[in-house]
Amino acid sequence: MVTVVNRAQRVLESRQKIESPFELDETLCLYSPQDNVDALEHPRIADWLRFVRLDYVPKLPGSRRRVLLLMPCTKTKPYPFSSEHKHINQRLTEAGFRPTADLFLPQQLRERLEDKFAGDVLNLSPLINNHGTVVHRVVISEPLALVPYECIVEYECKPSPATAYDDPGLFENRGNAVSPWRADCTAAAVSPTRWRWGDEERRHYILMHNAMTDAMAGTIARIASHYTDIVAWVAPGLTHRSFVLARDERAANKVPAWRRVGSERVGLIGANDRLPLDRRIECLPTLQQCADAICRLACRLDVGIGHAKGVYSRGGADATPLALPELLDVLAARLARCTASSMRSTRKASSADTSTKRKVADAAHPVAHRRQRQRPHASVARSARDDRRR
Repeated sequence: MVTVVNRAQRVLESRQKIESPFELDETLCLYSPQDNVDALEHPRIADWLRFVRLDYVPKLPGSRRRVLLLMPCTKTKPYPFSSEHKHINQRLTEAGFRPTADLFLPQQLRERLEDKFAGDVLNLSPLINNHGTVVHRVVISEPLALVPYECIVEYECKPSPATAYDDPGLFENRGNAVSPWRADCTAAAVSPTRWRWGDEERRHYILMHNAMTDAMAGTIARIASHYTDIVAWVAPGLTHRSFVLARDERAANKVPAWRRVGSERVGLIGANDRLPLDRRIECLPTLQQCADAICRLACRLDVGIGHAKGVYSRGGADATPLALPELLDVLAARLARCTASSMRSTRKASSADTSTKRKVADAAHPVAHRRQRQRPHASVARSARDDRRR
C-alpha cells in the first residue's frame, strides 16, 4: 500500500524505485498534478526541457528506414532496467535488431541482469537490423516530455534527471496521485487508501497534460525529418496515449477530449493536434489489436476469455500489457513492415540507378549501346566461340 498523507514516508518508498548506482533527487518527487506543474520551473526540469525542445539532435546511422519508437516511462529508473523495457527490448533483439554503439547502462546494473535476457537489452544506442531499418527509442515522460534512450544517463556532460525522479502524480485512477500536505490540495479521501481529485487536481492535470504535449510536439516537429516512421508504443487508457492523440482520434481510442473543472469543460491537447498530418504519431497497439491479443493469450494459457482479460489487465512482466508476448508480436510486425518497405525502396533505388547508368552510357555511345540492347546475347555467344578456339 502506498503512503499518501506522509510525504517523508512516501519519499522513502520512492527511493526503492531507483536502481543503484543512481540516486533519487527528493526535489523531483512529484505526487500530484500540482507537484507536476511546479516542476516545470525546477532548474533540472527546465534545463532538460530546453535541451530536448531546442538543442537535441538525434545521431542516427544512415538508412532508408528510420523509426522513432516512443516508449512509456516506468516506475523503475533507469527505464531500461524496468521489467517492461527489458521485455520490449528483448523482443526487439529476437527480431534481429542490434545496437549501433557500445553505450550501456553502468556495469553494476549489467551484472544484476537476469540470465533470461540478452545483454543488449541494457544498451542505450539506436538499433539496426540486417535490412538497414534503424529503431531509435525515446521515452515519453512526465515531467520530462521526451527522453532519448542515449540521454537517459547523461546529456550535455551533465547527469540526466531521468534516473533521479519519481512521478506517479498524473494517474488519477490509482487513487493516490495526491499531495494532501499542500495548501492547494482539494482531493478528498474516499477510503483509507484512495482519494478523489478535486477541482485543483483536475485543473493542474490539464495544465501539465497540455504542457507535456506542447513540448513533445515541438521537439518531434523539429527532428521529424530524421525519421521515416514515428510510432508510439503506449497502452490504451493511460496518460501517455492522451499525450499523443489529436482531437479527431480520441473517440475511436476511447480517450477523453476534455476534463471538467467545476462547471467548465477544458480541452485536452495531443501532440498530433500540433503536428502536420504526414508527421503524426502512429499510436499502437490499437484497441482491436488489444482484443486480438487477449484471444491469443486465452489460447496460450488454455483459459476462457474472461480469465484471460484478468491476466491481461494485470499486465505482462509485472508491468502494463505492453510487455505481453501477444502484444509484442504486434510491435515486431509493425517494425517488420518498415523493413519490408526499406527492401522495396532499396530495390527501386537500385533499379533507378541501373536505368540512370544506362541513359548516361547511351548518351556517350548512342549507336553502340542501341545495337547491344537489340542483340543482348551477341557478346555472350562471341565469348563462347572465342573460348572454344582457345
